[in-house]
Amino acid sequence: MSAFLEALYFIVPVSIAYAAPLIFVAIGGVFSEKSGVINIGLEGLMVMGAFVGIVFNLTFADQLGGSTIWFSLLAAMVVSGIFSLLHAVASISFRADQTISGVAINMLGVAIALFAVKLIYDKGQTDYVTEQFIRFDIPVLSDIPVIGPMFFSDVYSTSILAIAVAILAWFVIYKTPFGLRLRAVGEHPMAADTMGVKVNRMRYIAVVLSGMLAGIGGAAYAQSISYEFSHSTINGQGFMALAAMIFGKWHPLGAMGAALFFGLAQSLKIVGGSIDFIDQVPTVYLDILPYVLTILALAGFIGKASAPKAIGQPYIKGKR
Repeated sequence: MSAFLEALYFIVPVSIAYAAPLIFVAIGGVFSEKSGVINIGLEGLMVMGAFVGIVFNLTFADQLGGSTIWFSLLAAMVVSGIFSLLHAVASISFRADQTISGVAINMLGVAIALFAVKLIYDKGQTDYVTEQFIRFDIPVLSDIPVIGPMFFSDVYSTSILAIAVAILAWFVIYKTPFGLRLRAVGEHPMAADTMGVKVNRMRYIAVVLSGMLAGIGGAAYAQSISYEFSHSTINGQGFMALAAMIFGKWHPLGAMGAALFFGLAQSLKIVGGSIDFIDQVPTVYLDILPYVLTILALAGFIGKASAPKAIGQPYIKGKR
């Protein structure tokens, strides 16, 4: 039993660290799709956030010192929010196919980021950041027997922030007038319009919110796990977050739980070699595990979960 607990003390903190960026991005997806706008461009928005976060960090670390990491999150949030407007304009104003628009965002985000890295640094990746999120023990709570070392030791501040954002998103979506309007435009936009809700405005807000949260997720990942930006920094995490959103049935807390599950899958390839009953598994299997679980989650749950009824349908005022 002690060996099992030791393994958990090792696995759980790393799993939460890997899950935190996915939580941000999945919650962003919840906001967008609750409003009726499909957003599979989360990967591209996350890439943009990671790129902006690292470049801002490298540029201003000398001036901002320890606060650089937080300003980098803010910069990534703003830029990815603006970048998501491309998807909003195409999907909402021009009524383009939302899936195709999302694919374009994914391709464009990667292309812009890699081109800019080559332009700025004259190589395929950035330098490593010196200012980065570091792990710490939460006072008092980390001393609690069993659960203390498991959940409150070696934590990142981004992990705490991600869980707080998930709880706040649940409150906003289900306990506030804004959340009621958001869900209304995703379920029955004509009825919402009849009651005076500005459908397209609500959808714009939701898509921009999804971009902002995806940007935070990308910057959090880059500054706590990879510490640099290259073509492989964000490598499918946006799609894992999309799967977590569906796996969690478009509910903020469900998405958080699913993101923790995918975080566990990602962490196993990092910590697996140090754990007795996992170190026998070939490394390649641990490498592909997160992506296999993503496919299984989408295949197994996409037909069972109830998406907002008007998702993917552009709203034309006065038309049923």
